[in-house]
Amino acid sequence: MFKAINFLNHLKLTTNQLVVYSCVYITFVLNLPFLSKTMAEVFVLESYSLFFLISVPIFLLALSIFIQCLLSFRWLTKPLLILMVLLSSIILYSTVTYGIIFDYGMIQNTVETDKAEALSYFNFSAIMFFVSFGVIPSVFIAKIQLTYRSFVGELFARIKLLSGCASVILLILTVFYSSYASVGRNNRDLVGYLTPYAVIDSTVKYVRQNYLYPPLKFTLLDTSPTISHSDSTKSVTVLVLGETARSQSFSLNGYEKPTNARTEELGVVSFQDVSSCGTATAISVPCMFSRLKKENYDKRVAIAQQNVIDLIYLAGADVFWISNNNGSCKGVCSRVKTKQVSPNSNNPLCDGEYCFDEVLVEELRKRLYSVTTDHTLIVLHMIGSHGPTYYRRYPENRRTFLHDCRRSDIQNCTHEELVNTYNNTIAYTDLVLSEIINELETLSDDRSIKTSMIYVSDYGESLGESGVYLHGLPYAFAPQEQIKVPLIYWGDKLHHQAKLVCLNSIKEQPISHDNIFDILLGEMDVNSKMYQPMNNPFNQCAFDISLAKTTS
Repeated sequence: MFKAINFLNHLKLTTNQLVVYSCVYITFVLNLPFLSKTMAEVFVLESYSLFFLISVPIFLLALSIFIQCLLSFRWLTKPLLILMVLLSSIILYSTVTYGIIFDYGMIQNTVETDKAEALSYFNFSAIMFFVSFGVIPSVFIAKIQLTYRSFVGELFARIKLLSGCASVILLILTVFYSSYASVGRNNRDLVGYLTPYAVIDSTVKYVRQNYLYPPLKFTLLDTSPTISHSDSTKSVTVLVLGETARSQSFSLNGYEKPTNARTEELGVVSFQDVSSCGTATAISVPCMFSRLKKENYDKRVAIAQQNVIDLIYLAGADVFWISNNNGSCKGVCSRVKTKQVSPNSNNPLCDGEYCFDEVLVEELRKRLYSVTTDHTLIVLHMIGSHGPTYYRRYPENRRTFLHDCRRSDIQNCTHEELVNTYNNTIAYTDLVLSEIINELETLSDDRSIKTSMIYVSDYGESLGESGVYLHGLPYAFAPQEQIKVPLIYWGDKLHHQAKLVCLNSIKEQPISHDNIFDILLGEMDVNSKMYQPMNNPFNQCAFDISLAKTTS
């Protein structure tokens, strides 16, 4: 190593040579996911040209050199190349290890990730990968001596290199344009693997969208929503917002392992075909509470208008948002009463960084027995199954499925260990839901308050299927594991018996996050011009309270 560094100290290159050698490394090493995926897509075609395949890395190399030539000059050369290499090595690790694509949504999710969550991705494997593919090549770049010609000489040499690269690019596009267009149209996700240019493009778009455009004027969708008072019964609805729970791992939905052993005995209704709005918290959470639909969702528009939580609060209900998920209401709860559970408390359920979700049951209990208003909505935001540190989402004594994976570099666990660990998080969520139901049932029995619970996750999770881990893939290319989520309903039998029977009969119907806005308005009996009854699947089971009591 030291001999190599000593050799580099005496090695002299022109800026153009350093740019070319660095781009060769970026193209053939740091862009391996792009090249391999492109080759794989071409190989499955009935016919393809070998020369087209050879042209792909050459085209990428010429494009990389061309881009770097426009940015790198004299003293800027080394810092920019080092930045490109370090950034590309991080992207390479994320892509190879977890299958992550850094599109706009992933950049948004990364920027809005809290410190504890970000640190969970750091482990020995990640550090060694970063050192090997990022730091060591950057040291080589830093140690090489650059020789400079006169300004005119440098400029002339740079123009020649730019012209050569441009000629190669134009020649390849002229000869193989139809092949590039065909592969590109049929595999739009490939662009997301271009390292580091895709992440730079997405970052520029994110900065422009969130920091350069002026904020929109806040829009009041409804200034006078009301709550129906069909009877004098008080009501409490608990919305449990799950985290990273996928429908496929719920035994309530047919999974072979008993991950829902507790709630299965409590008469819940589990909807079988529910789709998320996104594959990351930054999109899914504000989207599901917005009047906007998935196809026209825009964050700037969503945060600049009332959401369903605002309308329920304005209608006269007491609304509390209690979170065990650091800073992740994404603006949805900014106009109602909130409480963020502190992991630094002396609570045995907390370790200084995270709290287990049972802490939400403690907070709920305090709220339930201080209910004074006629209608109350309590939102409990879980940390749920957030990875990659799945093993930190459940207590030691709740390790239902063994052997589990007690590490954050989940790619180094066996598939069985990883699945067991994730299943433990689902089983623990099931325990928490059962405790919430028990609290609500007790409240209903003791004080004749109508109670109900809705549980829905923000998005799902990949556990190594097809080499993909975690979440956050662009929705158009995301696997079902990331977009199919659980939706569970429970209501006390005194007031909801007939409704539960009816909901069981329609639980196979497709539902999505687009329905949550109207489901909540309907459950809270809110009259609003924003309410769309046809968008509320529960509306098919809107039984009169007297009928519910008669059939119970």
